[in-house]
Amino acid sequence: MNQTTSENKQLIADYLSTLSGRAKTPDLAARFVSDPLLIGHIQEVEAAFPAYELIPQEILAERDLVVVRGVFRGIHRGAFAGISATGKSVSAGMMIMYRIADGRIADHWLQFDLFGLLGQLKEAPVTTAA
Repeated sequence: MNQTTSENKQLIADYLSTLSGRAKTPDLAARFVSDPLLIGHIQEVEAAFPAYELIPQEILAERDLVVVRGVFRGIHRGAFAGISATGKSVSAGMMIMYRIADGRIADHWLQFDLFGLLGQLKEAPVTTAA
């Protein structure tokens, strides 16, 4: 069944709202996602930044495609990109395009400020002079 553009846009808004700020269990992710690469990505990021948030700033839709411009936000509690947990709060800009098929996310394309995120994780902690 082909969904309308507005239904696809609403699906992504619901997906972001449901998953942001809470544990992303495989069952919860599978409710919205059929793309195995995206499910794997969600699990990897969730392990490093439990209950991370994806905060949409803009959502655009056309045909079976939905684009989100937003911000990733989380607390680094597990290994990520070879960096052990730091406990730091981080955020980074992102853009994701989703392709919707049969009422779920079937494909995705992600542009993410990984360089900016890694810079936040590698920054020396701020200390004050005694």
